Amino acid sequence: MTEIPYLTIPEGKICDFISGGFRHDTPEEYVRQNLEKRLVNELKYPRERIGVEVALQMGSNKPRADVVIYLEKLPQTQENIHVVVECKKENVSPSDKKDGIEQLKSYMSACLNCEWGLWTNGKQRQVWRRIKNAAGQAEFIEFNDIPDVSGSTEDIDRPKRNKLVRADGDNLFLAFRRSHEAIHVSDGFNKENAFFEFLKIIFCKIEDERNIPKPLEFYVSSNERISIDGQQSCKQRIEAIFKRVKSKFNQIFDSNEEIKLSPRSLAQIAAELRGYSFLATDIDLKGHAYEEIVGSNLKGDRGQFFTPRNVMHMAVAMLNPKLDEKILDPACGTGGFLVTAMNHVIAQLKKDWAKDLGKQESEWNDDEKKALQNRISEMAESSFFGFDIAPELVKATKMNMVMNNDGSGNILRTDSLLPPHLWEADFKNALAKSLKIKPAELSNKDSIGLFDVIVTNPPFGSKILIKEEYMLDQYSIGHGWESPKKAGNGEWKKKTVLSASPPEQLFIERCLQLLKPGGRMAIVLPDSILGSPGLGHIRQWLLGEAKIIASLDLDSDTFQPHTGVQTSILILQKLTPEEKAEEQRTRILRPYHIFMAVIDKVGHDKRGNNLYQRDEHGEEILIEVNETVTELNKTADGQTTVKSAKRFEKVPDDQTRAVPAVFREWKRDEGIAW
Repeated sequence: MTEIPYLTIPEGKICDFISGGFRHDTPEEYVRQNLEKRLVNELKYPRERIGVEVALQMGSNKPRADVVIYLEKLPQTQENIHVVVECKKENVSPSDKKDGIEQLKSYMSACLNCEWGLWTNGKQRQVWRRIKNAAGQAEFIEFNDIPDVSGSTEDIDRPKRNKLVRADGDNLFLAFRRSHEAIHVSDGFNKENAFFEFLKIIFCKIEDERNIPKPLEFYVSSNERISIDGQQSCKQRIEAIFKRVKSKFNQIFDSNEEIKLSPRSLAQIAAELRGYSFLATDIDLKGHAYEEIVGSNLKGDRGQFFTPRNVMHMAVAMLNPKLDEKILDPACGTGGFLVTAMNHVIAQLKKDWAKDLGKQESEWNDDEKKALQNRISEMAESSFFGFDIAPELVKATKMNMVMNNDGSGNILRTDSLLPPHLWEADFKNALAKSLKIKPAELSNKDSIGLFDVIVTNPPFGSKILIKEEYMLDQYSIGHGWESPKKAGNGEWKKKTVLSASPPEQLFIERCLQLLKPGGRMAIVLPDSILGSPGLGHIRQWLLGEAKIIASLDLDSDTFQPHTGVQTSILILQKLTPEEKAEEQRTRILRPYHIFMAVIDKVGHDKRGNNLYQRDEHGEEILIEVNETVTELNKTADGQTTVKSAKRFEKVPDDQTRAVPAVFREWKRDEGIAW
């Protein structure tokens, strides 16, 4: 077996994206590394044209510019610097006399042919262009952004559809933060209102991207952004898009709902987001950006902790949901599990689509892309369902689903633990319509087994106990059980209804009730359910209702920095009536194998900091990876050249990445078809 070449990285250092050298891991360096990734992967500048920590001769001083871009095919000297970038830590203000915008302008002035300058602290960003005015004097004009490698300034103001870029690194998250900061500065909304106003704008951005083949309308020119009339023009364009959004998503937005943001903040947000393709950007980058914003604005108080994305990927990959299966998360939160499952299925659909067309995705024309998007919308509308008790999280999930392709129609507000006969009429009607059944059929716990796949992380904890007798009575787990010693026959014996029960215990039973016979599910549970002697009745009951396919013991840091509760993921398959009848007749539990794994490395520590693999000396490992780099051709509008390149990257210390492949082999050996 060929060993993968690797380097090690000293403690407290990071590997520079451009130079490959080691630098101190600081907040300022975080800003710079994301900026470097943006220059290469989004704006398509070749690495060889970029300089890092470049000394500038300014009289007797030699300050260092954080990042520079040199003019093409010219000696890389100070006079041939075309772009200067200054990256600061978050608490440095643009107006700072020493490290603010004036420092950037002085650096630009010291470089004879420097035309562009960018200043950012991650939370704010300013771009300046140096020109000569009618009197021949240098003048600085504020712009939305620096140009990409083609040098076109038109795309800075109104990008063409084929020039929208996929976000890279944390750059979309940083753009979201800057957008939120603009709302905070200009409009003064509280966090929740600011969040939902911002999400209206995300809807408009996605709607504009989908409006093929019409020209993009989600933009603001540099001149518009800095003038009152221009800001108003930008708002009018986006309000026109929002009218279409309200028409398409009337289950999310009321017909009389309006964008309440000021023209000033709206223009700033348009400047931040206009160049990105939300539809093309990787699901994890969008998910990270979205959930960071959600988490800071919609913190729940019902035991809700967002599942880490690597854990969601693992669980969904193990369940392997397929086209035309009905997939549900009955405690959907912000929709992370549903989005992950939807994109898992979409990947299958795209693969089949490419096979049918006989060409790869990059070769599809607009009609083929639009036809696929229609197919995705149909699939998402009929296959994905999410319930949550919190109305703000229902709305957040709908928006998350739309941002990540579609499927917002079946995200519904309800208390999933309620007896079905107490479900509200609106909920019943909407669910029945999507499932193509009559609302009256959703009558009791025995009539709701309608889903093929369930994947969920229910709220849990002793602070949110379920105490209502009418709630508890519908669940076997909602009853007290006599221990085997008292029962005298080696089994737990069901007794009367409990006075209270934690919701996660009831969710196990409700999820199985919601599954079709033979359906499968993954559920995150506290370890007490699997190991506490006093909860043996739950395990006995569970073995009579489902096959335990897999048990995954998660590290205690999995949900940190929010909670250190020890959790596991159970993957279950609901028994069919025939299987249950056979076991009840013979009173013999047929033996079978269970896939078990202990996952003690989840890619982050208890503070939430990322962890990476280390060598025997404790130093982080860097492995060499091959990548394809897409470069814009300067002479051809929108044309690109794909080149191969090598770079070093850290390896996450994350065992969840390896589990699905091992599980897939185990399933094959066990004869499990899904």
